[in-house]
Amino acid sequence: MVVLQTERLTITELSHQDVGFIKRLVNEPAFLQYIGDKEVHDDESAKRYLDLGPLASYRENGFGLYRVALTGCDTPVGMVGLMKRDYLEICDLGFAFLSEFCSKGYGHESALAIIDQTANELCQNKIAALTAVDNQASLALLFKLGFSLVEGGEKPHLSELEGANFLLKEL
Repeated sequence: MVVLQTERLTITELSHQDVGFIKRLVNEPAFLQYIGDKEVHDDESAKRYLDLGPLASYRENGFGLYRVALTGCDTPVGMVGLMKRDYLEICDLGFAFLSEFCSKGYGHESALAIIDQTANELCQNKIAALTAVDNQASLALLFKLGFSLVEGGEKPHLSELEGANFLLKEL
């Protein structure tokens, strides 16, 4: 199901048809370094990742991480979307892209579409983003999207946020 369409990208719900793409994406060196090992190494574990992650989120929250593909050829390039984490009161923007499609503006284009057309409806007046402290590419994208780094007393003091940047964007 198409969720959003941009000039160059088609954003759709993930499905079991995306098993191969998910296996590749979550095992990219940058994904492993900055997001972590999701223990996805075969078709069965990729289905489990989809079932317990994006597909469960669609059912429970009405939103989640979506497949981002090039319009026309339907080549998957990454995923983007909103997540509802148990330890945060507000929606959290997440994204990951295959390395060969980084630095082409696809992250900005797809995240902006999610923020403009989805976050405003689902998130009250703020949206969060989390990224590894040393993930300069994600930080640069989040700053370009209008997020601000939160530090000190404003940052939630949660063990899940240790070693992570916490950013907010006013909607």
